[in-house]
Amino acid sequence: MAFTEEMFQIQKELEVMGHEGVVSHFGNSYRDKTQEEIEKLKLYDKYEKEAIKEFWEEIKKSDAIVVLNYDRKGIKNYIGGNTFLEIGFAYVLNKKIFLFHPIPDLEIYKSEIEAMRPVILYGDLGRISEYTTDKK
Repeated sequence: MAFTEEMFQIQKELEVMGHEGVVSHFGNSYRDKTQEEIEKLKLYDKYEKEAIKEFWEEIKKSDAIVVLNYDRKGIKNYIGGNTFLEIGFAYVLNKKIFLFHPIPDLEIYKSEIEAMRPVILYGDLGRISEYTTDKK
């Protein structure tokens, strides 16, 4: 949720390409917030509103996920714990996994992400059409 504005922008771009992009219904509450406010809100949503389960339900209804792994916390192509869970959810549900940028070079989970065989988009959403059956 640290990249909420980017999520809404990518959603628009996917829709222009003919895909349905879904951003969590929690997304709007994260707009125009500081990183400190976002962190507090994330904890509240996870504990009080079971946001992790909501993401699970959204992934179940989807064909694929697009992970927006921008640089964060001094880590190139950052993927946090919650996003790692979502990648795992998508994998066990046999959903296509797209990473906007390459897998971060972090020993703690790099091999696990590699094993889930994500498609690296290298910042180019157009590459999604190479992996979908409904090509234009």
